[in-house]
Amino acid sequence: MQIAVIGASQPRPESLALAEAVGRELARRGIVLVCGGGTGVMEAACRGAKSAGGYTVGILAGNDPSEANAYVDIVICTGMGYGRNSLVVKSGRAVIAIDGAYGTLTEIGHALGEKIPVIGLNTWSLVKEGAEDSGIERASDPVDAVKRAVAAARRREAVPT
Repeated sequence: MQIAVIGASQPRPESLALAEAVGRELARRGIVLVCGGGTGVMEAACRGAKSAGGYTVGILAGNDPSEANAYVDIVICTGMGYGRNSLVVKSGRAVIAIDGAYGTLTEIGHALGEKIPVIGLNTWSLVKEGAEDSGIERASDPVDAVKRAVAAARRREAVPT
């Protein structure tokens, strides 16, 4: 199973610890972590996954494989800029969003538009017609985020396309 982890390249310090713990938990469960391959949340999540013997994929915005963080096992260069955000979320059976700037918001939008489950950990809230949109499932901590993402991914796999 592959799960995408998305988040800010310049996150708040507490978000780095959350991302690293999410990466570790994914690896403990034998799940491949897919991300944008850069710094911040992406690097912390990959570092956590590698520390627990996990496997990581980084889908880069640019063309230079050296731009991937040191914890990415498989580097995919796209040269697509933010256009690669769709590829990141579509590569996961579920998405865990941690912190995040506008790039993360676009990834959340792509995922929800494609009916890919999004689990949020200290990330964006969406309001539609004056009420909070329930598209982002809230997690209380990194273990809860992974548990919810795995369950959502399994539900998604059980539904015929």
